[in-house]
Parts: sequence; C-alpha cells; structure tokens
Amino acid sequence: LIFIDDYFNCLTVGSVMRPITDKHQVSRAKLAYLIDATAAPICIIAPISSWAAAVAGFAEEGQGLNLFIRAIPYNFYALFTIVMMVGMVLMNVEFGSMAKFEKNAVEKGDLFSGPNPYAMLDEEIDESKGKVIDLVVPIVVLVICCVIGMIYSGGFFSGEDFISAFSNSDASVGLMLGSAFGLVFAFIYYFVRKAMTFKEMMGCIPEGFKAMVPAILILTFAWSLKGMTDSLGAKYFVRDFVQSSAAGMQMFLPVIVFVIGCLLAFATGTSWGTFGILIPIVQNVFSMDNPLAIICISACMAGAVCGDHCSPISDTTIMASAGAQCDHVNHVSTQLPYAISCAVISGITYIIAGLLAFAGLPGLIALPIGVVLMLGFLVVMKNRQH
Repeated sequence: LIFIDDYFNCLTVGSVMRPITDKHQVSRAKLAYLIDATAAPICIIAPISSWAAAVAGFAEEGQGLNLFIRAIPYNFYALFTIVMMVGMVLMNVEFGSMAKFEKNAVEKGDLFSGPNPYAMLDEEIDESKGKVIDLVVPIVVLVICCVIGMIYSGGFFSGEDFISAFSNSDASVGLMLGSAFGLVFAFIYYFVRKAMTFKEMMGCIPEGFKAMVPAILILTFAWSLKGMTDSLGAKYFVRDFVQSSAAGMQMFLPVIVFVIGCLLAFATGTSWGTFGILIPIVQNVFSMDNPLAIICISACMAGAVCGDHCSPISDTTIMASAGAQCDHVNHVSTQLPYAISCAVISGITYIIAGLLAFAGLPGLIALPIGVVLMLGFLVVMKNRQH
C-alpha cells in the first residue's frame, strides 16, 4: 500500500512489521526480503510514485508518463517478483540459504541465525498506552504530507496541473517536507493523547538517527562508486553495443536490454542511473510506434529493478536491511537466489515477448506464460522441500 517511494516503504514497513513478525517467528532475513520485494518492484509499476517521476524525467519531452503507463504490463521482473512473493507465502516455499534462516527462526526462535547487529537499540517499551490508531493516524498524515510535498516541489501551487507537478517533482524535497510535517504532527498527536512523554519523544530522535548511520555510510560509498562509473563512460559503451545489436537481432533486443540493465544496476547499485543511461538509448534505437519499443523500455526498467534488487550496494537493499534491522550481508545472501530465479524467468519471458512482437503478434501473450512458469517453478521447489 505504501507505493509512493521505495525508501519510505522500506523504513515504514520495517518499523511497523518487526514486532509482529518477531512474535510469529519470522526470521529478520525473510522480513527484509519481503520489504525489499514490496519496495522497488511496486514503485516501478505505480504511476503515482517518485519512480514514475524519475522515469518520466529520463524520457523524451512529453512522453514520460505515457511511456511509463504503457510499459507497466511488460515489466515482467516486477510483476513476477510480486507473484513469486505471494506464491511463496501462500505455498510456504523456502529454498537457498533463506530456508536455513527460517528453520532456525521456527524451531529455535533464533530470528537472526547469528548475532543481532541492532541489539543496542532493543529496549523494553511500555506498550500499555498504545492503540492501533496511534500507528495509523501518524502514517496516514505522513503519506498525505509526502504527496503534498512532492506536488509542491513540482509547482502544483504555482499553477501546474497535478500530473505535470508530479512528473516534475523532486522526490527528495517532497519527502523531506512531508517527513518534517509528519514528525511535528506525531509529536503534537502523542502529546495530546498522552501516549508518550516529551522526554521519550525526544529520546527517539537520536536513537532513530543512530539506527540509520550504517545505511547512510554505505549509501555514501555507493553513490561515490556510481559517480566513478559514470565518469569512466559506461553509457557510451552500452549505447554502441545496443545499437550494433539492433541490426540483426531485433527480436532478442528486449532480453539483451534486460541483461544489460541488470548488470549496470548491479554494478553501480542505482536503478535510476540505469534508467538515465538506457531509456534514451532505446528511444533512439526504435520509433515509439514499433511494438518492440515499449517492450524494450519495460526491459530497461525491469533490468534496473532486478540489478538494484540483487546488488549489495543498492540503496533500496540497504534500506530494506535497515528497516528490518537485519544483518546486511545476510539479507543479500538470502535474497539473491530468489532474485536470480525471478530474473531467469523474466529473461525467458522477454525472449518470448520479443519473438511475438517481431512476428506481429501481441507481446502481452508472454505475461501469462511467464506467470505459469513462475508458479511451476515454485511447485517444483515445494516438492524438493519434501
């Protein structure tokens, strides 16, 4: 439900769900995966999100939001990640190193399968004064304030229409303003409700900041690496490779773009940077009337999300670890088999979609085929558990 921004999703869902999943003996690694899988893959198929605004900014003038909406049904990695996640939960399927973490959590009550990196933050909290409304109201206000902050940064209150304001918004400014107003509201609300004392509320601020210091440091290094990669001219290499491939391998171009997007996002840890490199290239390779063009635009976004999902230096992956208060290396190692499995099925589906579009048939036929492949894979893994 929190589809506005992946950072906001990771931190909010993690904070809300940790106590619940702990009581039901769900490992922190599994919680981190569920948070990560409902962050970027949801944002990239939500037209009202900071990701939609980012994609619209990288596309040619006036085509951004239209391209984004047309590309949603072909964003196979994001859609299959959601199918995989829901299927795994309902079918109770685990594989790879995640199975060990879940077994330890269920049988031994060990949520971390090792030391707790956030043990210093665990304190006994008086929950007797708390009610569900104390959680719901501040979060609803926070969501509303963030939306208002984003359209404000896009010029909505200066005469722009809602869609244009959202497309032109600066997500960092909007979320900062929304968070500031949401925090002030929470202080006033809890003070009036007498749910927390002023001293307790002030004590939460440095504790929350301390919890984010490791994530901030890793993000700083990740952004530095992205800057170095851009300065080395990676985008020129990709452009030449894609354009040379377009001549004789058009039907395979979607899967080629998907793989390149995966590798770029994995190496740099940024999906938005990958959008900026690949989307303009694809728009130059094809006219937007070509059925393959939209599939390739979707492949750019899907590959960027896939690489971002797998990368240990991705900001979203780091935020998911911080939100779940899970060891970052454990989160990456347990999530990787799931993400790679979904990526392989997505790649096969892009091959099918490319062949269908090249033959003049609707590429969307590939979507149900991919869903069947994903569910079949889960059934096979379920049988192997026994």
